[in-house]
Amino acid sequence: MFELKGLDSRVKLNNGVEMPVFGFGTWQLKEGDEAKNAVKFAIEQGYRLIDTASGYFNEKSVGLAIKESNVHREELFIATKVANYDQGYDLTLRAFDESMKKLDLEYLDLYLIHWPGKNKFIDTWRAMEKLYEEGRIKAIGVCNFLPHHLERLMDNCKVVPVVNQVECHPLLNQEELRQYCVERNIQLEAYCPLIRGQLDWPVLNQLAEKYGKTNAQIILRWHLQRDIIPIPKSANPQRIVENAQVFDFELSDDDMEAINNMNEEKRICGHPDHFF
Repeated sequence: MFELKGLDSRVKLNNGVEMPVFGFGTWQLKEGDEAKNAVKFAIEQGYRLIDTASGYFNEKSVGLAIKESNVHREELFIATKVANYDQGYDLTLRAFDESMKKLDLEYLDLYLIHWPGKNKFIDTWRAMEKLYEEGRIKAIGVCNFLPHHLERLMDNCKVVPVVNQVECHPLLNQEELRQYCVERNIQLEAYCPLIRGQLDWPVLNQLAEKYGKTNAQIILRWHLQRDIIPIPKSANPQRIVENAQVFDFELSDDDMEAINNMNEEKRICGHPDHFF
């Protein structure tokens, strides 16, 4: 169970590395001032986990925000991802170097395979294991992996993934995958945790009124109480602040179940078996 004390709360991953339980996502933040200012502001507000990807095309801005913040690098947890078009052993090694150049970092906290893709993720993982063994990355993981992808990977790997970042929200609660990952000590992380802003639901409206919170805060607390790391994205300073104000209340078991029951197995993003 997460110990939820504040934005500095961390969970120990299966390799002993400690990762913040709440993060800041950067998907769709435009390279330049939008991405840089949003990330810098989030760091100033206490966010310590920053998630980006080569496919977001904003790594340079994320790196500038890190440099301009007054927070020591060791306090931050920076994650980026290898894109499908860079999968394969040699391409992954090159893609990593390119990401590190854009981020202007000496080491990376977490490197992720962005999507399973088609028949290359084993070779991609071998390259990531090499970088991990060399100490250039503190932890390696995956995104959008279903159990059958994870089974194949774990049958062919030396290092077990520490994280599986997947689409997860009340309309796609990923309960079976969550249980699968819990049993294998793989930390689940949620992107699109706020249903891409589709927040007007009767259950959420009622709970927001009950707890004196926003619908977004109710959802983010629900993720945390399921031991899932949410990484909400926003360029709006007020929302960046509000999203993090989820450590001063607790949802009851019945209210957690009410949100669980919103599940429709509805995906906003692509299905991992069909996204290449």
